[in-house]
Amino acid sequence: MTSFKSAARRRRDRNGFKLHPTPAEPMSRQRPDIPLDTGQPPQDLRPFVDWFAGQEDACQRFAWVLRDSLDDLFDGQRTGRWCYQHTSKTERTHLGTMIEINLTKEFSISNGDDLDWKVAGYDIDCKFSRDFAAWEIPMEMYLCPDHGEQSGKADHPALVIWVNDDTSQWAVGIVRVRDDLLAWKQDGSRRAYNRDNKRKIARSQRDRIFWMFGGLQPLPENTLLHMDARVRDMIFADGRSGQKRVNALFRELQQVTVRRPVVLTVGQQDDAPKRVRDARNSLAHEGIVVLGHQEAHPRIATDLGLPICDKGEWLSVRLVDVESWSGRRKTYHTERFWSVAEDDEWSPAIRGFYSKG
Repeated sequence: MTSFKSAARRRRDRNGFKLHPTPAEPMSRQRPDIPLDTGQPPQDLRPFVDWFAGQEDACQRFAWVLRDSLDDLFDGQRTGRWCYQHTSKTERTHLGTMIEINLTKEFSISNGDDLDWKVAGYDIDCKFSRDFAAWEIPMEMYLCPDHGEQSGKADHPALVIWVNDDTSQWAVGIVRVRDDLLAWKQDGSRRAYNRDNKRKIARSQRDRIFWMFGGLQPLPENTLLHMDARVRDMIFADGRSGQKRVNALFRELQQVTVRRPVVLTVGQQDDAPKRVRDARNSLAHEGIVVLGHQEAHPRIATDLGLPICDKGEWLSVRLVDVESWSGRRKTYHTERFWSVAEDDEWSPAIRGFYSKG
């Protein structure tokens, strides 16, 4: 039993507060080469394009799968990490698998006979790369007379995915893999395999990729990565109290939607909602309220022209009470009128704001 207690203490140390630096290197150095006009898909790819296009809110769901997969990789609650550059080389190899698993769940995709998935009745593989056009294609994906038993049974399609958290961009395309699509050595004498006998798409053949959803798409923003570094430093300044860091988060980052993973990363504790509830009590003395998705909060946000929170999101704002005849944008709550405070306005302590109503 003693050894387990000792191990438990070490586990607490392993999961203790960690402070990470602003990344010095970009997530990807390669710029995406995606046409502005994606045109129409080739006939042999149309069943796959039509299937994904037929899924409700498919583009937005793809975007959130990528955002959630990145956040899962960071594991900010236990590690304090908030960007791709903080992860290890070993961990990064799993990101493609995480994306594939999450897409499978999100769209209820069936297993393929020979490849990852079966979509619209046909096998298709899922490939991810953080570096644009660096997808690695194995021999079993395509026909080749020189591959012998390792050759694929057909020229299979591949869903190719690229994402860059630094630029908040992503793209997903479909391509039919063929031997002549893939890279050869510069002198053209032999195929350009890597150590795993995989090849990349040749630069001259990238225009054969059909980009879904119109090409380049916006990724839900990584709040901690894209905020001002000085603000981020103030939020993480207290290395001993997760609650004080969460208080600082909502004090310094106002009128911006904050998602649950951000709160978990800043607090590096188990219970994000409790940290938010306690932050409400502390910040009320500064005239700051933290809105959520329940009760009167969506109406208040609408009245004040603020973003409306979904479940698992919060937004802080400093308020002042105003007269009923004020021409400012205002909301009525707890028998008073409230407006968003200007920078030079003093905010009184707010009491009873979170009462139902």
